[in-house]
Amino acid sequence: MYQPPFNITPEMLHLISGISEQVGIINARLGENVPSPILRKKNQIKTIHSSLAIENNTLSLKQVTDIIDGKRVLGAPDEIQEVKNAIEAYRLMPQLDALKEKDLLKAHELMMKGLVKQAGHYRQEGVGVFDGNGNCLHMAPPADRVPQLMGDLFQWVKTTKEHPLIHSCVFHYEFEFIHPFIDGNGRMGRFWQTMLLARWKGIFAWLPVETIVREHQQEYYHVIAQCDAAGESNLFVEFMLKCLLDAMENYEDTEEIEELHDKLHDKLRDKFPELSEKAIAVLEVINAHRSFNAAEIGKQVGLSERQIKTYMTKLKEVGLIVRVGSNKTGYWKVTI
Repeated sequence: MYQPPFNITPEMLHLISGISEQVGIINARLGENVPSPILRKKNQIKTIHSSLAIENNTLSLKQVTDIIDGKRVLGAPDEIQEVKNAIEAYRLMPQLDALKEKDLLKAHELMMKGLVKQAGHYRQEGVGVFDGNGNCLHMAPPADRVPQLMGDLFQWVKTTKEHPLIHSCVFHYEFEFIHPFIDGNGRMGRFWQTMLLARWKGIFAWLPVETIVREHQQEYYHVIAQCDAAGESNLFVEFMLKCLLDAMENYEDTEEIEELHDKLHDKLRDKFPELSEKAIAVLEVINAHRSFNAAEIGKQVGLSERQIKTYMTKLKEVGLIVRVGSNKTGYWKVTI
């Protein structure tokens, strides 16, 4: 039977311990309850937006939210289709079995509908991963080997005794190495790791882990390349476990942040009636992501960098934000 090349490291064990502790904390906090539908929806929106942004989809978080809410959005047709497809795939998640290869193909068919001709089918041609300069970063195995490789991978994940946190990360890396589809491999690899984790603990079905991966996007690709060169997935497993722990540790703030945003919005409307809704939206992004620059804030709210700088100047004038540290290494702090 196929055995993916990796070794359990002390760092992995340390991270598994931390994640397991966080699972216990969150479950104790929830008791018999599950997150509210509103919170689950917000987390799903963040997940979809981040996963597609990693794949160079330029739609903002607000635009993704509007698409999910059924509103009309101006944007590239293929990018809007990507969002609609992802919504369908994530909604189907409870009905899919993470250990069934046919369900993976079904999910890919939904995820890539109208985007590629081979949606729901393994590729019939060679593929490679290239950087912006056209340099080949990874040449995937020949197409005729894909069915056997994917069959072996699913057989391994069905029978392995490794901890779900480990085998989900290993599956994710092996999936990316095989690159079984003509397109959509990145989003499907992350989606299926979530599927495997949700079999272990249901909370992973709605935790926005993809937002953490997106924040470390370059490292994500760099680690995959390092593992390709080393011929084992150790570094990738450690990287993904760190992302999972980060998402778990930040969970307890999620509901509070949403409540604070609502209160902040109401308070701002009362105290600063001259501020527009867009200015308030910019302030809320700064409050949630103080390390973001103007361009990154713009992507979140669907505005240009120039417009963001105009709103930031206004926010600074009324005393709602101050600069902490230098222009290069500092950050904006919300004062209210």
